[in-house]
Amino acid sequence: MRRLLLAWLLALPAHAADTLYLYNWNNYISDRTVARFEAQCGCRVVQDYYSDNEEMLAKLAAGATGYDLIVPTGNAVEALVRSGQLRPLDKARLANLGNIKPEFMGTAFDPGNRYSVPYAYTVTLVGYNRQRIEALDLPTDTWALIFEPRHLEKIRGRVTVLDSQRELMAAAMLYLGHAINDTDEAKWKQARDLILRAKPYWAAFNASSYIKELTVGNIWVAHGYSNDMFQARQDARAAGRPFEIAYATPKEGAVLALDSMVLHRTGRHPELAHRFIDFMLAGENSAELTNLIGSGNPNRAAMAHIAPEIADNRAVFPDAATFGRLQMLRDLDRRSRRVLNRIWTEIKLR
Repeated sequence: MRRLLLAWLLALPAHAADTLYLYNWNNYISDRTVARFEAQCGCRVVQDYYSDNEEMLAKLAAGATGYDLIVPTGNAVEALVRSGQLRPLDKARLANLGNIKPEFMGTAFDPGNRYSVPYAYTVTLVGYNRQRIEALDLPTDTWALIFEPRHLEKIRGRVTVLDSQRELMAAAMLYLGHAINDTDEAKWKQARDLILRAKPYWAAFNASSYIKELTVGNIWVAHGYSNDMFQARQDARAAGRPFEIAYATPKEGAVLALDSMVLHRTGRHPELAHRFIDFMLAGENSAELTNLIGSGNPNRAAMAHIAPEIADNRAVFPDAATFGRLQMLRDLDRRSRRVLNRIWTEIKLR
């Protein structure tokens, strides 16, 4: 059916079928959702993909244009607003905006939601092979699992951490009792030293293949994203592995990454982009992404459509106490970015 619809749309003259250009994370919308929107609006959705906010920002800085909608994380939204790249929202066109839970509105990166509408979120946490880790009697509710040598000596070479300066430094800062957006260089150096002490025990800095490594049992502990851990669990079950992938939010706190829909100034179809945003704000459409990849969902109307196994998972939908310990990364000024880049280089080279 979808192929027939696309063939029909492609055969239409240019003026009869608008095209929405969406710049998104890979695998961050269900094909069925896209097909339903295309059928509803009589349009086409063309997607381009990125795997990291920095990659997306760099491409736009290099002159990429024509994207109607982008789905960046909060600190990247902040950078796009600061550089004047976004088009303000026309909230009169967003009838379903009230579906968003209040705690996800009015964030520090976009007070008043002038430019952004929450789409989905992840929590950066610890995923682990339940059978292996429980047999070793290791704690799973703390960042100590990836930073303390007394734990790491039991799982040497079986641990990966994200190859991301902001995420790994955030985990270290949280374990040390600091806020993730604290830019005090002395505290960053404490975090650097903590990381360097643990680094010899790790198998790799890995932001791309840790799902597979967990799934096949090569890695027993991974620092990563909640939706990736969900995928690893599903893949291990489907493959009939003799172990379960579990995941937990450390008691010291964790990073909450809220991805939002924003309109780029160079987009040619702002009206169509608003239609897409409002379409995605409908509960059934929003829930489809969570059911597909296990992402957190800021849409209260979606909850009735989310599979119970996911809706009841506290790592995906934190309780109030856990939510209070989550922090969002903010964009850095130029000076802080230079300092952090220098520290990160030192971490990777030593």
